[in-house]
Amino acid sequence: MFRDRFWLSLFLTLPVVFFSEMIQEWFGYRAPSFSGAEWIAPVLGTVIFVYGGSPFLKGALTEIRDRAPGMMLLIGMAITVAFAASAATTLSWFDLEFWWELAALIVIMLLGHWMEMRAIGQAQGALSALAALLPDEAERVTDDGTEMIAVSELLVGDLLLVRPGGRVPADGVIVDGEAELDESMITGESKPVAKKTGDKVVAGTVATDSSIRMRVEAVGEETALAGIERLVAKRSSRAPGPRCWPTGRRRCSSMWRWRPRW
Repeated sequence: MFRDRFWLSLFLTLPVVFFSEMIQEWFGYRAPSFSGAEWIAPVLGTVIFVYGGSPFLKGALTEIRDRAPGMMLLIGMAITVAFAASAATTLSWFDLEFWWELAALIVIMLLGHWMEMRAIGQAQGALSALAALLPDEAERVTDDGTEMIAVSELLVGDLLLVRPGGRVPADGVIVDGEAELDESMITGESKPVAKKTGDKVVAGTVATDSSIRMRVEAVGEETALAGIERLVAKRSSRAPGPRCWPTGRRRCSSMWRWRPRW
């Protein structure tokens, strides 16, 4: 959506910028003069405001309704003021025209949000692929030996055996053995990390050279991998930032922030 709106808005912005008197003065050229040329910027600027700016205007209304002002509200206010001032100037009610600035701002914001959504989509795809690499079964240690159970049946406190080349099925701590674990799918570091008794291990990593016994400390939605997925999903929902509704002050994202009480 952001991509499509960006390209069309960019196409419509070019003539708005070209016929802008300010741009003509800066670059020392004179745009062609013909009947109706003075309406190019107002007409195209209005189309860009309505079409390209609609995601930000809708987002601003949502943030107002949720009493959670954020980036969408700031952008919505900026383009609304620019549009109102420009429209009033076109009707000779005012003397401030921002048609080309309005169009350029919307195009830049659309490009930024397109790139952001693209990066988030790629991150979500990578996490989905990573989650698919988790083993379907785990080898649980019992009094009679070991047994294979589904990962979904694991409980906190279970003792598991991870053989060489096997994937760690859940977050936990090593209780017996030493091994080098490939944590590249979590950290991006290609070099295996040496782990010994007492060290924590993360679901999805691979024991490369020897077997270990581990005790499960987190399963399912409590694992580090699931937490990363939630963070990406939360970011993709375009949360407006830290939400603090204090009666006084409280710390938010390592900074003191004030939030209005509406």
